[in-house]
Amino acid sequence: MTTKVANSPPDLEKLNANVARIEALSQRLIAAIAQKRAPNPALEAPGFELYAKAAGAWWAEALQNPTKVMEQQVSYWGQALQHYVEAQKALAEGEMKAPDDPTPNDRRFANPLWKTHPYFNFIKQQYLRNAEAMQQAIGNLEGLDARDRARVDYFSKQILDLMAPTNFLATNPDALEKAVATEGESLVQGLENLVRDIEANHGDLVVTLADREAFQVGGNIATTPGKVVYRNRLIELIQYEPTTEKVREIPIVIFPPWINKFYIMDLKPQNSLIKWIVDQGFTLFVVSWKNPDATYADVGMDDYVEDGFLAAIREAKAITGEERVNAVGYCIAGTTLSLTLALLKKRGDKSVNSATFFTTLTDFSDPGEVGVFLDNDFVDGIEAECQRAGFLDKYFMSRTFSFLRANDLIYGPAIKSYMLGEAPPAFDLLFWNGDGTNLPARMAIEYLRGLCQSDGLAKGTFTICGEKVSLKDVKVPLCAIACETDHIAPWKSSFAGVRQMGAKDKTFILAESGHIAGIISPPGKDKYGHYTSDGPMEAAGDWKAGAEKHRGSWWPTWGDWLDERSGKKTAARAPGDAEHPLLTDAPGTYVTEVPNA
Repeated sequence: MTTKVANSPPDLEKLNANVARIEALSQRLIAAIAQKRAPNPALEAPGFELYAKAAGAWWAEALQNPTKVMEQQVSYWGQALQHYVEAQKALAEGEMKAPDDPTPNDRRFANPLWKTHPYFNFIKQQYLRNAEAMQQAIGNLEGLDARDRARVDYFSKQILDLMAPTNFLATNPDALEKAVATEGESLVQGLENLVRDIEANHGDLVVTLADREAFQVGGNIATTPGKVVYRNRLIELIQYEPTTEKVREIPIVIFPPWINKFYIMDLKPQNSLIKWIVDQGFTLFVVSWKNPDATYADVGMDDYVEDGFLAAIREAKAITGEERVNAVGYCIAGTTLSLTLALLKKRGDKSVNSATFFTTLTDFSDPGEVGVFLDNDFVDGIEAECQRAGFLDKYFMSRTFSFLRANDLIYGPAIKSYMLGEAPPAFDLLFWNGDGTNLPARMAIEYLRGLCQSDGLAKGTFTICGEKVSLKDVKVPLCAIACETDHIAPWKSSFAGVRQMGAKDKTFILAESGHIAGIISPPGKDKYGHYTSDGPMEAAGDWKAGAEKHRGSWWPTWGDWLDERSGKKTAARAPGDAEHPLLTDAPGTYVTEVPNA
């Protein structure tokens, strides 16, 4: 993209050409939007009941304590008016400068003009004062229970983030500067990016976070050598090729979440958890889940346990000749691993020697931020969508998780792509983030209703494969890794679930950072540390207060724990055996399949 030299005359020919391109792109945009699926109101916003509760609480507050409400309003009016007077005074003095700016630093407003230019500074200060006044008013509401208060606070913040002046061309100095410097070419390129994204998503707007052409699964990511040694309708089981002459007897089987793809653990060799485990001298199996379409509508949690978890454990045992495996579950797969362990305990099956849980919730009494989407107004809408389509489209899951970090995963990327006209970065983690999967209709509803809403595993009311199970039935030695700033599986909630498990041998590791970066944290970089403690697992806060902080990755700490529970060393095993022919190279076929719409 060419840029204009400051103060040079405009290139009218180029400007007119860009205007013509905008007209053509506008026609494509109209055609793309026309393909948008019929909206389901229940999936677009909270139900009316929440708004009614919030409005009712505010009016009750106004009637019962009018002085308090007026004080809040007068304070806000006074601040807004004072700032207006200060801005006018600065202009009247003939100086092109902004008044004093006491507002807090906010990375959205990094451009120096937000501080120095009177127009942009006035807009920024008024926006931040408006946001502060609204959040204060919501915080002072009485008459709402904790759950409703959390939802009102969350969705109000979503509105505030949406209305930030950075999100609009006329009030974004970065976008305006670049548009002038490029004779509008940046805006044309931004419109092209917008049209591309809407066309690619059949009328829905999903911001492309990473360059889709920069990565190839099995080409330059997900490249750790291995073979698919078993396949059924739900899984491909990958056995990785050894890199050491000797390996531990007991193999590891990793169950990744099926709401995303397994290669988050195998992006590049230098940050691949899969490669690291193999290099430590373990025989490693990893499950790659089928990306379902409508033909999987009746596949439920029972199927995921029987055809996923139990099948993978059975085949790994058969291939290695061992009686037990060490199982690992990540996120929703950790939750389901808990169900599987409880089921095996009921059946008297000792196939699992130890269990490891990555960022796993099993007690949903406090699911954290994601809980705002778990009330009936949303779940009813999800159920209706599942019944209509036969599956829950990855679009809905991706959008939900993106809104938990809206400025990072929606508005920030949208500004760069649509207003600045920038190409998406070649960033492997964001490429993976955009490569989501669908969920079978029955499984999605069983998980949301029975585990998330009813908290059935913690309460001992959830039935899996004909057995009613509880956390007390999880008896095997276990290690749980939670992440300190996890917005999907809050660490204290993860701790609460592990605390209730029936195992006598429990190890809890708290990693710094979030749901992904906290887990994919290889040794050597030392960007994030971790906490461990031999103290009792009672109150989460007390546990952390007494924990020891370690510099660097938690992987070696877990590796030592696993090594003690993996038996003696034996000759390294090549993938497969006579009964398990090699079906294809890792990463397999399921990970790249595109299901039927």
